[in-house]
Amino acid sequence: MSADAPVLGRTVPAAAAPLVSPARAGILHLGLGSFHRAHQAVYTAAALQSAGGDWGIIGVASRSRSIVDALHTQDLLYSVATIAPESTSLTIPGVHTDAFVGAEEPERVVAQIADPGIRVVTLTVTENGYSYSPATQHLDLDDDTVRADLRGGAPRSTIGQLARGLQARADAGGAPISILSCDNLSSNGAHTEKLIREFLHELPGSEGGDALVFLDRAVSFPSSMVDRIVPSTTAELRTRVSALLGARDDIPVPAEPFTMWAIEDRFAGGRPAWEAGGAVFTSEVGRYEQMKVRLLNGTHSLIAYLGALSGVGTIPEAIGLDGIESAARTVLRDEYEPSVEVPSGVDIRAYESELFERWANSALGHRTSQVGTDGSVKLRQRIPEPALLSLRSGEMPHLIALTVAGYLSCIAPLPGFDPGRHAAAMTDGARERLAGLAASARDGRELAQRAIADLHMFGEQLGAQDAFITRVGELVDTIRRRGVNAAITDAVSASRTITREMQP
Repeated sequence: MSADAPVLGRTVPAAAAPLVSPARAGILHLGLGSFHRAHQAVYTAAALQSAGGDWGIIGVASRSRSIVDALHTQDLLYSVATIAPESTSLTIPGVHTDAFVGAEEPERVVAQIADPGIRVVTLTVTENGYSYSPATQHLDLDDDTVRADLRGGAPRSTIGQLARGLQARADAGGAPISILSCDNLSSNGAHTEKLIREFLHELPGSEGGDALVFLDRAVSFPSSMVDRIVPSTTAELRTRVSALLGARDDIPVPAEPFTMWAIEDRFAGGRPAWEAGGAVFTSEVGRYEQMKVRLLNGTHSLIAYLGALSGVGTIPEAIGLDGIESAARTVLRDEYEPSVEVPSGVDIRAYESELFERWANSALGHRTSQVGTDGSVKLRQRIPEPALLSLRSGEMPHLIALTVAGYLSCIAPLPGFDPGRHAAAMTDGARERLAGLAASARDGRELAQRAIADLHMFGEQLGAQDAFITRVGELVDTIRRRGVNAAITDAVSASRTITREMQP
C-alpha cells in the first residue's frame, strides 16, 4: 500500500465500514493503548450492535500524542487484526467519539468525569498507573505527582484525576457513575476505590468530604478481569492490514483470537450490553483473576525471561524449546495451580491446554521483551502468594524461584554476564536501581538478598524466606556460569523430585 493511498476513515466506506458509529459518549477511557482498542472497544462495539445506547467512548491517552493524532487523521477509526496461524481477520470497532492526551489537557479529564453524560470510566493504565506503594498497598504520598495533585491545580496522576473529577461531579449534582479498572491488580475495583478515598481523605480540612459522601451514595467500583494477548504493532502488520483493507491504516492493533472479560455487575449509572460480545458477569471475578494472573501471566513471565536468555525474540519461539515448555508446564501445574480457586464451570485442563495453544501461535509474534517488561511490578502481582503457599507446606517452588532468577538475570545481570539483546530491550522502572545492586554483588545469593529481602520487591513475607532467597541466588549463579538451559534442567529436576516424593 503506497503512502498516497486513501487513509482509513469514513471517506472509504466500502473497504472500511465500522461496526457502529455512536452519536454520543457514555464512557470515558483512561489509557488509550493497544489493549483497550483490541479488547474493551471490541466488546463495546458488539454491545452497541446488539442493544444500542449512548455508549461511545472518549479515549484519553496518558501522554502519547501519536495515537491521538493518528485516530483523528483516520476519523477515529482503526482496525483490529485477529491473527491465527491459518488466517487474519479484520474488525473496525468504530466506537470512539473523541480522543485527547490527558497530560496536555488534565482539566478536560476532570471535566469529562464530571459530565453527567459519562456514566462509566474505564481504565487500562497498567499497574504502574495507580500511584500506590507496592510495599504498603496504599496511595504513595511520597510520589511527587500525587503531592502536587493534593496541593491543587490540574491533576496529573490517574488517581488525582479520578478523585478531582468525582469531586467536580459531586459539586455538579452527583449523577451516578461507575469506575471500572481493567488492569492486572488484585481486586482492582476495591483497590481503585481505596486509593481514591485515601486521596480525598488527604485533602486539607473538609475539602474531600462532599466527594466521599457522593462515593457512598452514587459511585460503584466493580472489579474485572481482562484477557487477550495483544502484541506490539509492527511495520509488517501495517502493510498487510492496509493491503487487506484497500486503505492505509497507520494504527492497526494485532490480537489473538482468544478473548475473555469477567466483570462484577455493579454499575451505578447503567452499562453497555457487553455480554453481547461474550463478557461474563459474575460474582467470581476474584477466581477468574487468580486463574489469569497466575496461570497465564505468571507462566508467561517465566517463558519470556527464559526465552530472552535463550536468545529468542518471541513467545512462540520460546515455548517451542523443549526445556522452556517443560518448565512452563511444571510451574503452571505444580506451583501455580494449587493456589487457584477455579471459577465455577471452568474446565481447568481445557484452560491449560488452550494456554499452550495461545503461546504457540507463531503468527502472532508476541515478543519476549514486551512480556518481560515491568517485571518489578508485574511479578509482585503474580508470584508471592503461590510461592508462600508452597514454602509453608514445606516445599520449594523451584520454578517460581527460576522466574525470579530469570528476571534478575535479564534486568540486573551480574558483572561479566550478558543476557542478550532481548533482555536488554526490556524496560523496567527498577532496572537502574537493581543494576547498581548487581554491579557490587559478589554472587547471585547477594543479589537475591538485596532485591528480595532488602528492597522487599515481592513483599515483606517473601522477603523473610531465606531458603527461597538462597534458591533464587543459586539459579542466578547457574544461569551466569553454566547457562539458562542448565538452570532449567536444575529447577525442573528438583521440582519433579518433590513430586515423586509426594506420591503415595
